[in-house]
Amino acid sequence: QVQLVESGGGLVQAGGSLRLSCAASGRTFSTYRVGWFRQAPGKEREFVAVITWSGGATYYADSVKGRFTISRDNAKNTVVLQMNSLKPEDTAVYYCAASQLGYFRPLPSDFGSWGQGTQVTVSS
Repeated sequence: QVQLVESGGGLVQAGGSLRLSCAASGRTFSTYRVGWFRQAPGKEREFVAVITWSGGATYYADSVKGRFTISRDNAKNTVVLQMNSLKPEDTAVYYCAASQLGYFRPLPSDFGSWGQGTQVTVSS
């Protein structure tokens, strides 16, 4: 398994930007598909974005498409989520997660490794 640590959360005004980072330990990080999920108070954890092991393909939730960008640097064992044009409804704890399954579904249960989460708060 791979260990994941998120950073970069904080408080920002609506329309602002934040950059979340996910640092991974483990020699096999480059073989994992890495995703970001978020969970707001009283709501279920939901898919935000995912990037394949090579970085060659990315997928986004409709709610963030065009505003968020996911990227990875396997040499640095890092995945970044750049969040622009933030809205109050983006407020949540954001989690980085990794999966080695041979297929992708935007389901938290398909991701076996998780970070501790980082809080993102967007004020109106």
